[in-house]
Amino acid sequence: MSAGSKNLQNLHVKTRLLLALWDLGGVQQEVKKGQISKRIVAKGEKIGDYQRIFEELEKEGVIAISKTGYTLTSPTGLEVLGASLGNEEFKFDKNVGAWIGNSLLRWLRQTEILVTASAASGNGTKPGLISSYEEFKNVALKVYEKLNYEYNFNHLVPIYRLRRTIGERVNRTNFNDWLLEMQADDIFQLQGGSIEDSAPDKIEDSVTTELDGLRCYAKLLNV
Repeated sequence: MSAGSKNLQNLHVKTRLLLALWDLGGVQQEVKKGQISKRIVAKGEKIGDYQRIFEELEKEGVIAISKTGYTLTSPTGLEVLGASLGNEEFKFDKNVGAWIGNSLLRWLRQTEILVTASAASGNGTKPGLISSYEEFKNVALKVYEKLNYEYNFNHLVPIYRLRRTIGERVNRTNFNDWLLEMQADDIFQLQGGSIEDSAPDKIEDSVTTELDGLRCYAKLLNV
């Protein structure tokens, strides 16, 4: 295999691995080794075949490895994944599985949401960290509107969806505080209820307050 072909193969493997990590929530939490194995290991392969790639990505600061799993670093891991998907030489070398297609759609939708929110705030540059309540309010409203429209949530948008779509642009504490401030300003009403499939990670990505307990949904007031 020529050096060029080998580099292209490495790009393909790394991109598929990083996309799987991102899709499995690897920015917010550790992804178990078994979960990754199911996504990337093809028939006739074993997870050990990917060890060199894992080690390279860890050395580059793209992922973190523990005894039980992997996490995608922020912002480095996300930047590398975005650059890999945008590389003109990258393409899938065989039929794309459903998880890859769905992951790419979700990546494109999230990117579109963040770019739209950034443009609406008058900032045409690459979206960065949200540093103020006013900026968060603007982004949260844009994300809310887009999620509500695309998924027909009938104005009850899951808070975990808001958090995950805004992603690493805001830390967990500021997200919680500013979302509650939007409720205090009569912009959102945060409601309780049950999460589909009662997934612990989705509950964790909702908001819990001392007075009201678990709040799972955001409803835009005055609509």
